Amino acid sequence: MIDSSDAGIGDKLYVTGEVKPYTVRARDERYIIATKPYNLRHTVLYFIIDLIKGWRGPDDRVFCFGYETPEDISERLHELSNGEMEVSRRHSVKTAMIERLVRA
Repeated sequence: MIDSSDAGIGDKLYVTGEVKPYTVRARDERYIIATKPYNLRHTVLYFIIDLIKGWRGPDDRVFCFGYETPEDISERLHELSNGEMEVSRRHSVKTAMIERLVRA
């Protein structure tokens, strides 16, 4: 397993048990947001890594506000940084589940 804190924007994160990688779309000193296409629904799958707590998971909102565009992702990172939103405690896992990182 790798240390995801080394990931930069554009890097690919391979999650254990999944074939296609997630792409790091945004990050700051605490959070990393990564997405991958979900073509069946014309949207994306995403996760957020909280580097301080060591968690990886979705946000804690009942209805996700979206992670499709760079503007959406920028807004989500701002909400995370300001404490308006968190990584879901109920649906998170240890970030050690990242098995490979490919630099952009």
